[in-house]
Amino acid sequence: MDDPTLADALARDLDAAFEPLVLAHADRCYAIALRVLGDPHDAEEVAQDALVRAYRALAGYEQARIRDIRLRPWLATIVVNQCRNRLRRGRPATTPLDGLAEIGREPAAPAEHGPVAVAERSVEREQLARLLAALPERYRVPVVLRHVGDLSYAELAEVLGRPEGTLKAQVHRGLAMLRVAAAQAGLEEAIA
Repeated sequence: MDDPTLADALARDLDAAFEPLVLAHADRCYAIALRVLGDPHDAEEVAQDALVRAYRALAGYEQARIRDIRLRPWLATIVVNQCRNRLRRGRPATTPLDGLAEIGREPAAPAEHGPVAVAERSVEREQLARLLAALPERYRVPVVLRHVGDLSYAELAEVLGRPEGTLKAQVHRGLAMLRVAAAQAGLEEAIA
């Protein structure tokens, strides 16, 4: 179900349409929170809290307002604000991403899928996640929304309340900072 159809369904029956909203957007909310905060447990809490806040907000809106909501940027705004609130309470220590690769499940795996290669990629992902978490917030949040949340620059402008040109520059600078940091960490190939 696309977002305009989902918004229309939410306007007609919030309770019935909220589960499809969660199924469609929970992963993106979590991914944004994880990359902004760097901690999986905090990201889970923020994503859940953002969806609860979204439900409460929608319950108070008129049907016409719900139909006009652009769900992706609206939810991303809630997630980013929740992340900022969490960060204001104290920057959590970043923790590496879990190695979700399937190590050792295929006994005759080719070298690029073998345990050593999988472990190396896992270490690279962890290092990249730490580098991303180390970016200043003014660069980290736009990079995360653009490349993890897959929002357009117009949606970024809507979420962050900044001009598109500023956001393009911040994403560009953030990626440049990541490339430099990755090169210094020996991860040149990880960021293209």
